[in-house]
Amino acid sequence: MNARIFLAQLKMGLILYTRIPSALFWIVAFPVVMLLGLGTVFGAKDDAGRKLVWEQAGPRSPADALLLTALAERGIVVDPVSPADAEARWRIGKLPAMLEGAEGHYRLRINGYLVGQAMQTEALVQEAFLVAQARAQGLADPARIPVTINSPGGHHGGPYAAYLLPGLIGLNLVMIGVFSTGIVDVTLRAKGGYKRLATTPLPRYVYLGAQLAVRIVVVLVAAALLLLVGAVTFGIFNQGSYASLLLVQMLGAACFISLGYLLASFAETPETYGGLANLTFLPLMLLSGVYFSLDAAPAWLQGLADLMPLTPLLRVLRAIFNDGASLASQWMGIGIVAAWTAVLFAMASRRFKWV
Repeated sequence: MNARIFLAQLKMGLILYTRIPSALFWIVAFPVVMLLGLGTVFGAKDDAGRKLVWEQAGPRSPADALLLTALAERGIVVDPVSPADAEARWRIGKLPAMLEGAEGHYRLRINGYLVGQAMQTEALVQEAFLVAQARAQGLADPARIPVTINSPGGHHGGPYAAYLLPGLIGLNLVMIGVFSTGIVDVTLRAKGGYKRLATTPLPRYVYLGAQLAVRIVVVLVAAALLLLVGAVTFGIFNQGSYASLLLVQMLGAACFISLGYLLASFAETPETYGGLANLTFLPLMLLSGVYFSLDAAPAWLQGLADLMPLTPLLRVLRAIFNDGASLASQWMGIGIVAAWTAVLFAMASRRFKWV
């Protein structure tokens, strides 16, 4: 009997979810948009070339030709322009770096607001310059330290999209818990929805279980869509067990849905809850490594990020997706997320209220 009621509630919940365009966009479509946008902008391919504007006032000298060849060998696409055009493009503010000079006398101008983007280009330009100087003197190219490209687990190299995709899956779990779950709980309580449910024969645990199942189904569908888009657009695939990926996502969903219910217990109105939700969501999104690594951040900030539940969850997701890691090898990260889940669930259960 309760199983039939549960399935009916699950079906109704999914139907209602499909009738809220904003919810579908933020949970299902938005992660896909972010994957396509950021994955394309920051390089879908490992060999994507870098563009460099080179201000040149006159004919190209032999030294310039040697430098141009060395730059091309390092994947830098040079755009030669006149001094007037170079200055005009520089003033727009979009160029991270611009090369100036000729005949062996060069200067690399770097945009102070885009230093992070310019540093990799600078390193390649400096290396190309040393190579060009050696060739001009008839010497062998300077020796280089051998470079290997692979993932942290040593499985293979990959584009930025392969790093981003598991991050978006984890971020979606936070969004479904903090925003979708918590705001519904506060709204129903504030508008008397729970009071009306209390007068029906619907068991509370059946209702809550169905709501939990609805959200898990939605995030799994969203994750499946992300995996499909990643495979078709960027050629990236899950290297590990799909069962392991599924179990970790379900653990993450339980963790952040519990967080959503806990936050909701501190809010009396949807407006109040919105502030609590954003106060919680933004640090998780910015400090847990969803989009980029925090390796350049201060040590205290990295330590703070490690205490957040999303950080170890993303490490486990990336280990499975990019390296084919087993659940047993990720026991520490899984244990941290499980501990967070137990604490959040216990606190949410203790504070949960119908009115």
